[in-house]
Amino acid sequence: MSLPSLRAKGVAALESLPASLDGWALRFNVRHWFPHEGGMGNVERTGRAGDRVLGLVHLCDDADLKALDAVEAYGWRYDRIEVDVQTSGGTVRAWTYVGMPGAIDDSCLPTRRYLNILLAGAEAAGLDADYIGRLRSHPLAPSIDYPPFERPSVPSAIFNRRSLAEHAAYTAIADSVFDMSAARGDLASLIPLFGGRDMTLFHIRRLDTSDGSETEGDVRDGRLSASALRYINTYLHAYATEFRYVGRYTRN
Repeated sequence: MSLPSLRAKGVAALESLPASLDGWALRFNVRHWFPHEGGMGNVERTGRAGDRVLGLVHLCDDADLKALDAVEAYGWRYDRIEVDVQTSGGTVRAWTYVGMPGAIDDSCLPTRRYLNILLAGAEAAGLDADYIGRLRSHPLAPSIDYPPFERPSVPSAIFNRRSLAEHAAYTAIADSVFDMSAARGDLASLIPLFGGRDMTLFHIRRLDTSDGSETEGDVRDGRLSASALRYINTYLHAYATEFRYVGRYTRN
């Protein structure tokens, strides 16, 4: 529902309308790639007349679908199906993402960051106040505070943007580079998206406090908020848990 979040995924909506998906319910039971991110949004068909999921239906360029599939882990965590949603202009046939059985975990809860993004989008769209109130009161996953990340004391190389791009399974965040080639099965789906790239700005723009205006210069020159630094530190720990540290990253 958040247009800044949609733009952070590389998708620009040409038009957006409030919409209702009737006979379905909102869940937060799709496991994220990284456990600290809690449960991601999902819609499940109930068939009950009183159930509905409110949101936005977006008109987008067909070319944007590939980028959206990549960041939504299409084929790994989500399937993509067609549904009929109700708008002020009538019924619209639209794509939506639904959790795949192997990614469903009903014990998951959304994080504060994730729910804030949904709430911001819902409020900006002027959705039903009672629906927004139920979203606001939804239980949250516990937050985790990580100590400052310390790079492993192992032999390592120094990478820049050009040399990192030569390694299809390497990815960078902050000042560290990691090898994803031995990642567990579902995380291997990140290699086409993250491989050969510095993902620092990608993560910063997914923060609930981001307006999408952050730049590579902000990262290079240290012009980041305290919340952004904490978020990147969390991902440094997550990358180090899942991938192999291989070196330092420089933006010079």
